[in-house]
Amino acid sequence: MGYQLELRHFTYFLAVAEELHFRKAAERLFISQPGLSRQIKQMEEIIGAELFIRNKRNVSLTAAGMYLKKEITYIFNHIDFTIKQTALIDIGSEGEVRIGFLGSAMQTVIPEFLVKVDKEYPKIQFSLEEMANKDQVKAILSDQLDIGFVRLARVPDGIHIKAVQTDTFSLVLPKGHVLNSKNFKNIAQVSDEHFILFSSYYSSVYYDKIMSICEDQDFTPIVSHKSVHAQTIFKLVESGLGVAIVPTSLQYGFDLEVKFLEIPKIHQRAELSVIWKKDNRNPALSKVKEFL
Repeated sequence: MGYQLELRHFTYFLAVAEELHFRKAAERLFISQPGLSRQIKQMEEIIGAELFIRNKRNVSLTAAGMYLKKEITYIFNHIDFTIKQTALIDIGSEGEVRIGFLGSAMQTVIPEFLVKVDKEYPKIQFSLEEMANKDQVKAILSDQLDIGFVRLARVPDGIHIKAVQTDTFSLVLPKGHVLNSKNFKNIAQVSDEHFILFSSYYSSVYYDKIMSICEDQDFTPIVSHKSVHAQTIFKLVESGLGVAIVPTSLQYGFDLEVKFLEIPKIHQRAELSVIWKKDNRNPALSKVKEFL
């Protein structure tokens, strides 16, 4: 009976699934609440599955509803992107590749990648958005991103991961700090200082490595501030609010009163990887993957 379903059914369903409130969904769709309820009921009858659990106070998704929401979100994202790609191709472009990235990837990896691609495929366009690891994975799975630059040890099935850079770690200090390249021996020398770190949400793998660097020197860092942006971390260090540990490559591109001291004799490395969905159908992605 699927032939009875129309695009409007899916649009109405997604609005209710996102709002979990029939009145708010109806206002968003500019239709009456009773009319929306009838459309959802009709959709459930056609599919043969209950999509929402309704009571006087709450609306929630059933297991079938959660599955349908995930798939419809992916389909709508893909349709939107396909329409955009079609318009680009019509004006002579070879399409668009959507890239998510962590800040450190913008120092050298992404610029070098874009320069190489541009020489071979100057008509491919790129959109870039700085995002945390988890957000990139979600966006890749829902067809909102084509490529992600992440710091992850593992990814869900269906996503390909490839290491593209291995970096050392550096200690970030205010310019006037007593430690310098000559007297800095190990991280234990700042064990009493406050630390400003990237949030574990930004990268749990990276956060755990920072903690292990300190634990190898028999101390647990006093973490006073966390952020997902390098600029914020460096500004706090510059202001004397603590010290930080970051991938060494992050020292480039910032003009602040801080200094970077590479941490010697540690085994931990900051590994940057690129990810993409194995069944991604963007023809522009297939052209640029060789440059990764």
